[in-house]
Amino acid sequence: MKAPLYNQEGEKKGEVTLAKEIFEIEPSNEAAHAYLLYQRANGRMPIANVLTKGEVRGGGRKPYAQKHTGNARQGSIRNPHWKGGGRAFGPKKEQNYEKMMSKKMRRTALFSILSTKAKDGKIAAIDKFEMDKPQTKAFSQFMDKVKFERSVLVIVTRAEDTLKKSVRNLKKAKVIVSGYLNPADLMTYDNLLFTETALKDLETTYVK
Repeated sequence: MKAPLYNQEGEKKGEVTLAKEIFEIEPSNEAAHAYLLYQRANGRMPIANVLTKGEVRGGGRKPYAQKHTGNARQGSIRNPHWKGGGRAFGPKKEQNYEKMMSKKMRRTALFSILSTKAKDGKIAAIDKFEMDKPQTKAFSQFMDKVKFERSVLVIVTRAEDTLKKSVRNLKKAKVIVSGYLNPADLMTYDNLLFTETALKDLETTYVK
């Protein structure tokens, strides 16, 4: 499968070949959905934390006599059914939301999303972006010339620092290193723009 290749001025330079092992597999929506749930669950922080009746302050003595009051007997005002009392079976910050997913399944899910994007013509490449210093305006002009619909996720290598800094302030664009591709970003952004070196890194990592 081919994808258009642009130079940094936004002019079409040619095409790049996308590795069929990554961009031409039979998509699995179930795997992609499972990977998204896995990512969100493992990134979840257990913030909610309530106090049990043993942790709430006060209530050291009986609120009233055991008998002859006409009321039900009570041992402490810190029992869960009292206002201001502890919570029964409430959430604790030690709760673990972590999910398990095999490496093979995660790869299948990642390749499924990339294959769907490639099939829909949502993948493009840029040969390089070389400037003396980061320029958000320069990359914004590039996007205007290429005419990406909606939003774009820019995939780079660690060494392409100028491009990373040129993209990060744009509202409809996000930059990510190729080794950190994840389902949430791939599904959130409509188009994918790879640098040529990022594509090669991806193939080196996943294609043997």
